[in-house]
Amino acid sequence: MTRTEFYDDPEAPEPNSLVVAASAVVTDAQGRVVLQRRADSGLWALPGGAMEPADSLPGAAVREVREETGLEVEITGLVGTYTDPRHIIAYSDGEVRRQFNVCFTARLLGGSLTASEESTEVRFVPADEIASLPMHHTQRLRLQHFAERRPTPYLG
Repeated sequence: MTRTEFYDDPEAPEPNSLVVAASAVVTDAQGRVVLQRRADSGLWALPGGAMEPADSLPGAAVREVREETGLEVEITGLVGTYTDPRHIIAYSDGEVRRQFNVCFTARLLGGSLTASEESTEVRFVPADEIASLPMHHTQRLRLQHFAERRPTPYLG
């Protein structure tokens, strides 16, 4: 399945779903951030995904990090909420989604860094290399907010 992201694009298709999702900024002892190269778009992104009926929102972030990176984490804080209606995601199966994403901070507990079927590569990325990676600007915004060490979460 492929994924196409639109932002503030009058040609974007109309959404047919609204999805609650969670993502997490996970860092190691050197301050590097875990990122994955998505198999469906080729873009780099934070680990994350849709909340399932049995999940809490923080639990969804923990589960998605485990599924997509092989790492075990615990949630430590909140980067922000990301609900911009100009951001539309279209999938090749016909789903066109607006996504409500809550981005958390997380502490690494263990596990082994492993790519999943949803990614072609997963790695710890130093902060000074993030700008050079192909990434949707909504992901960059979350990483920017994290790097700013804001006293309060971003609400948008």
